[in-house]
Amino acid sequence: MDIVSIGIALLCLGLGVAIGIFIGRKARESHLEQSRQEAELIRARAKEEAERLKKDALLTGKEEVSIIRKEAEEEIKNKKRELNSVEKRLQQKEAQLDKKQELIDKREIEILEKEDIVKAAESRLIKKEKELERIREEEKKQLEKITNMTQQEAKEHLLKMVETDIRQDAARLLKKVETETREQAEKKAREIISLAISRYAGDYVAERTVSVVALPNDEMKGRIIGREGRNIRALEAATGIDLIIDDTSEAVLLSGFNPIRREVAKIALERLVADGRIHPARIEEVVQKVENEIGVAIREAGEQATFDVGVYGIHPELVKLLGKLKYRTSFAQNVLQHSVEVAFLAGIMAAELGLDEKMAKRAGLLHDIGKAADYEVEGPHALIGSDMARKYGESEEVIHAIAAHHEDVKPETEIAVLVQAADALSGARPGARKEMLETYVKRLKNLESIAGSFEGVQKSYAIQAGREIRIIVESSKVSDDESLLLSREVAKKIENELSYPGQIKVTVIREIRAVEYAK
Repeated sequence: MDIVSIGIALLCLGLGVAIGIFIGRKARESHLEQSRQEAELIRARAKEEAERLKKDALLTGKEEVSIIRKEAEEEIKNKKRELNSVEKRLQQKEAQLDKKQELIDKREIEILEKEDIVKAAESRLIKKEKELERIREEEKKQLEKITNMTQQEAKEHLLKMVETDIRQDAARLLKKVETETREQAEKKAREIISLAISRYAGDYVAERTVSVVALPNDEMKGRIIGREGRNIRALEAATGIDLIIDDTSEAVLLSGFNPIRREVAKIALERLVADGRIHPARIEEVVQKVENEIGVAIREAGEQATFDVGVYGIHPELVKLLGKLKYRTSFAQNVLQHSVEVAFLAGIMAAELGLDEKMAKRAGLLHDIGKAADYEVEGPHALIGSDMARKYGESEEVIHAIAAHHEDVKPETEIAVLVQAADALSGARPGARKEMLETYVKRLKNLESIAGSFEGVQKSYAIQAGREIRIIVESSKVSDDESLLLSREVAKKIENELSYPGQIKVTVIREIRAVEYAK
């Protein structure tokens, strides 16, 4: 390469560098001008935004000041109203105090006036006492002149007269006390004899109100009780009988005054023990079956009684009621046996007198039919029985004899008088009746009747020889809180209407059962 070429190249390079520097400077100037314009635009926008924010801040401040001013004015108004109300109350209290002060002033004046009256009365009383003392002294002097006795002699004479009167009164009082003591001794003797008889009859009552179920072993007691006592509660709820599981070896006691329910419970428990499957569902199933069987046995007992007496054509419902009397006692006498006995006695007397023997037997057999339903119906059993006899088509003569056998109505026919006499003969024979059981059963029946009179009660059972009444209520009608109130109301009504020894426990049971079927 020659020097000319190198010179040209260097020249071109110098021109290129000069041109590049020139172009770069122009570009920088153009960029600086553009940046300056943008800065001016941003400054203008910022100034506008600052002005806008300033205006907004001023508006917001004015609004807040206005709100604060309104709140302050409202608060001042409220304070003024409170001050006015306080001022009014103070004025009222001041007026009341003024009135009270006036009343106090009036009472002070009245008290002062009364004190003056009392002082005047006291002065008059003192004067009267002095006057009485003077009159008493004059009377003493006049009496001494009249009787020619001094005061001491008169006292001695008076004491002698009083002594004589006292001796006579003492003699009369002694005679009266002696008579009353003799009467009380006789009454006490009768009470002691009655108490001894009652205690002797107590075993008989227990025998008539308690059944015993034998167990194969003592382990069976635990199965009867069940987990947390659910089996024994299910059996008691289904039968209405109290199960007593104590230290008695291989035995369970069933306590209850209703003999039909007790018999159902006894048979059901025996079957459950023999079967071995003991749970609430099985218990309810067995109890239902036993109740059906007892119903058949009741009907058969009624039919047998009509067959034995020779009375036919009695309505099936009356026959069923007759069968129920097999499980009923009156004064410890079996009512069905008593009815058959009355029928025979009335028939014999009617035959001797030439009256209708069959009619007399029919009336005698049905005379106590009301006792089969007096647990459910209020009133004397004689009138209940006559209503039932009328309902099921018995003749008016039989109906009248049933109603009149306890003088609830006056007997007007020969048959009625014969039934009344036969009833008395059957009940009066030696050993036929004992008063204690009838009174006991009547009290238990009244307990259940009182409990059943309250709304929401589903079932009620008198147990523990009348010392407890268990009430099962409908959960849809009685809440938990209402069950507490119900127990108090039942206890209060028992206290007001019944007489009983000791105390009676009232237990209200409320439970909810959820039942569903798997299909």
